[in-house]
Amino acid sequence: MSAVALEPLLHKSYRQNPRFRPRSLKTKHFSLSCSSNKRLSNSSSTFCNFKTPIVHSAKATSTDTAFLETQENETSSDTFFKETFHLKRIQKVEGKISVRLRRGDDKEKWQLSVGCNLHGNWILHWGVNYIDDVGSEWDQPPLEMRPAGSVPIKDYAIETPLTKSSLDLEGEMLHEVKIDFNPDSEIAAINFVLKDEETGSWYQHRGRDFKVPFLDYLHHGSNVVGAKRGFGIWPGALGQLSNILIKTEVSSPKGQDGGSEISGSDMQSRRFEGFYEEYAIVKEVPVDNTLSISVNKCPETAKNNVYLETDIPEDVVVHWGVCKGTDKKWYIPPGPYPPETKAFKNKALRTQLQFKEDGLGSWGSFTLDEEFIGFLFVLKLSDNSWLNDKGSDFYVPLPSSGNLPASSPPQVSGEETDQRAYTDEIINEIRNLVSDISLEKSRKAKTKEAQESILQEIEKLAAEAYSIFRSSIPTFTEATVAELETQKPPAKFCSGTGTGFEILCQGFNWESHKSGRWYMELYEKAEELSSLGFTVVWLPPPTESVSPEGYMPKDLYNLNSRYGNIEELKALVKRFHEVGIIVLGDVVLNHRCAHYQNKNGVWNIFGGRLNWDDCAIVADDPHFQGRGNKSSGDNFHAAPNIDHSQDFVRKDIKEWLCWLREEIGYDGWRLDFVRGFWGGYVKDYLDASEPYFAVGEYWDSLGYTYGEMDHNQDAHRQRIIDWINAASGTAGAFDVTTKGILHSGHWRFPSGKEMQGYAYILTHPGTPSVFYDHIFSHYKSEILALISLRNRNKIHCRSTVKIAKAESDVYAAIIDEKVAVKIGPGHFEPPSGSQNWSFAIEGKDYKVWEAS
Repeated sequence: MSAVALEPLLHKSYRQNPRFRPRSLKTKHFSLSCSSNKRLSNSSSTFCNFKTPIVHSAKATSTDTAFLETQENETSSDTFFKETFHLKRIQKVEGKISVRLRRGDDKEKWQLSVGCNLHGNWILHWGVNYIDDVGSEWDQPPLEMRPAGSVPIKDYAIETPLTKSSLDLEGEMLHEVKIDFNPDSEIAAINFVLKDEETGSWYQHRGRDFKVPFLDYLHHGSNVVGAKRGFGIWPGALGQLSNILIKTEVSSPKGQDGGSEISGSDMQSRRFEGFYEEYAIVKEVPVDNTLSISVNKCPETAKNNVYLETDIPEDVVVHWGVCKGTDKKWYIPPGPYPPETKAFKNKALRTQLQFKEDGLGSWGSFTLDEEFIGFLFVLKLSDNSWLNDKGSDFYVPLPSSGNLPASSPPQVSGEETDQRAYTDEIINEIRNLVSDISLEKSRKAKTKEAQESILQEIEKLAAEAYSIFRSSIPTFTEATVAELETQKPPAKFCSGTGTGFEILCQGFNWESHKSGRWYMELYEKAEELSSLGFTVVWLPPPTESVSPEGYMPKDLYNLNSRYGNIEELKALVKRFHEVGIIVLGDVVLNHRCAHYQNKNGVWNIFGGRLNWDDCAIVADDPHFQGRGNKSSGDNFHAAPNIDHSQDFVRKDIKEWLCWLREEIGYDGWRLDFVRGFWGGYVKDYLDASEPYFAVGEYWDSLGYTYGEMDHNQDAHRQRIIDWINAASGTAGAFDVTTKGILHSGHWRFPSGKEMQGYAYILTHPGTPSVFYDHIFSHYKSEILALISLRNRNKIHCRSTVKIAKAESDVYAAIIDEKVAVKIGPGHFEPPSGSQNWSFAIEGKDYKVWEAS
């Protein structure tokens, strides 16, 4: 069963002059199994009978049933509009990852097999844990354990390609890799993730690495594979007989029984039991489809007929309406309607398209009165995802008395024809309105209201014409480049708070380090991020670190990390500067991991260029026996907390930050765990390094009573403000309070509600931060639309907010008297008064308006 992921990207469209169209337009179809063919029927009697042959015509019979007739002749002269869109969407294909542990062909060894039944260029990214070091860090396996074709990734992992193997028990082709190992070895666990080189996607187990443990001590955790060993040895129907037919294979290291302890280790016993487990995965596959639209005017009834046809091989519902003016406000037209049509909240209609007789797509026909000037719609697919026109509704102009051309245009071809025809249409509208004004002046009973109404229409049409002109200009014009250059920070801008108009991209996720080349992957995205409207990018921690994510720094001057080396980092920063984006370095100043142990075996002696001793560690953390002063904040117990009251510590940190600014080119900082030390020290560091922009992470728990989150979180917010004040306003801080409230007490943001969160932060004051994964997902077009709206209305970090409604099912606010936003399923409309509000953006349980 396949599903379609929301990806409203329509990259190409062809608008044709019906008189000079090609004789045929071949469309590449994408074949999928779909439901059986449906008869084409219609209960309406309003579909007109076109006497002149056209490509698709609908004829009404005496039984009020219309049917589709395809003809090869030239398009009728009554065709007013024709356009073909190339749809690029993402189809979700379901598959499985299989993991099997069994005794190998060589009875002295065991074998771990990892397979996937989906098409792709699959790579196993894996490593091991050894018995003496069973932390979260990976190590490379011994050479004899690595299958053919394996490639080492730095010093901690191996990548092995999966190869096609024979059919599995269910008749499906498997991509598989087999790893043989000796049970007497020092391997405590095998860890892996699966990567598809075709898409760059990583597949994990419940958000973490797959872990196959060989020690009883490690048989815990949500990511453990084979936790229930001895059951389900075979997939499919045979699994029902596994308890009867299959005996669990068990092996213990030589010289030990199943309950003995490992010599020289405090770990529990280890054993090997065969198992087979499957894990469902979903792969996103790009799919190309087309949508063809034509508009004809029936000479018999003077009604307009809109014909839609698509090759999407599944149920498609058209969510549609009409508009009377260029504001494109939705209206429901009078009936009758096509079959399978239902009203939606008295705001729109929904019509199920009819399947073609060959099963390759569907079609629909809509007959409309002459009074309407446009047909508006979006497509809803079977998995409740939507397709629209680059973030906006599809808009189809309809012929009316004011926009039908009086004579044939001169014969031209290509895009020039498209632009000229559509531009002439708008100019004719404006000219007609000018004539109406002249007529209005000649009347004795003219009214001020009528004149103002006509002037408003002229302004709207002029705005539409300007919008069309602007949309034809390439993304990077000289004006755009000049605008980006004006946004670059001055060399000595020292406030750390920027201009107030920044839009920040978090340029990594928690798994980005696993590729080993994240800097180069991000390098390829720099220009696109700039074109989307981002002005600041936050990069991951650059230093050598005990944890692969970078938040347990060791040698601060060693910038060869899991994300890439120092030269790649410099190239990345330079590239972002070339496209006008400010770069923030993620610096961890609260704690640092030691290189050596003291005489008591405690890790508190540092190496590298900053070779501090235990005097650099706070005295009130019992884990690391520091000899410095007491901490000025909250301790982070996983690593030695640095004593910032020491003069030599502050001197070294300031020199390091200045070195990062000069050597790497960072423009500012994201300051990690600032709750751990006094904000006054932050001011000292920022005064020395003079960042253009800085933001602190003051992460603190919200207030709870009896397990329920408190309604009033003012105390939590005040603690963040107190830190900002202590830093004398030299840096901003993440709004962790609002973030926590939006999370509704969940660690991860509630699934499916991400766009409600972005509708809030991209319309409200503050500096919005957008997560990298969301930018390059099916949310992309909605996020881009909100960024454009924010920039268009000049919303900034200190914009004013007026909360218009706050109820259990709806939140609504007006920002700077320019933007109105509604979040939640409840009802809200901006108040009508001195301002006229026009609909701008809508998504699942959110809506945004702009003041005109």
